[in-house]
Amino acid sequence: MKKWLIPVIVIAVIAIGLYSWAVGFNNTAIEYEADAKTEWANVESSYQRRNDLIGNLVKTVQGAADFERTTLTDVIEARSKATATNIDANNLTPENMAQFQEAQSGLSSALSRLLVTVERYPDIKANQNFLELQSQLEGTENRINVARDRFNEKVNFYDKHIRKFPGTLLAGIFGFEEMPRYKADAGSENAPDVNFDF
Repeated sequence: MKKWLIPVIVIAVIAIGLYSWAVGFNNTAIEYEADAKTEWANVESSYQRRNDLIGNLVKTVQGAADFERTTLTDVIEARSKATATNIDANNLTPENMAQFQEAQSGLSSALSRLLVTVERYPDIKANQNFLELQSQLEGTENRINVARDRFNEKVNFYDKHIRKFPGTLLAGIFGFEEMPRYKADAGSENAPDVNFDF
């Protein structure tokens, strides 16, 4: 065997090994990224379901002639803002996520005020459509929480994959960047004030 052939074979084996490693890293990163984007779509879908239910809830409450119009207006405006704020899964930046969360948080706050206000209207509270919509909203809030948790889990797999050495070397070459996680609303770490004044 010729002496020059051994280094060529060694170099070829190393090159094939590096190529296989790079392809494996890239394909796994693409898979994890796609999984995270799918979970993001599930988060948006859950919020869309909530928005649809809120529209029906508002129509049900509007039937009460003396219901507080400002509360309804706040919910309608917050819902409009929340439905207008969407993020393309390919553009999940921390800034876009914060904007999306702010819009959804505003809607949650307006919805909470609506449900508290309804307590003063026994006719609405006794309305079967209202009770059913309220129950569906509670279930949807649980779905939203599960969807956000699953999204964060998938982002975690993806981020760990692209940040671990030596994969981090290839992540920059292939254009993989960290994805932001869904974070708790600002101030949610503080216990709410509960007032039982009657």
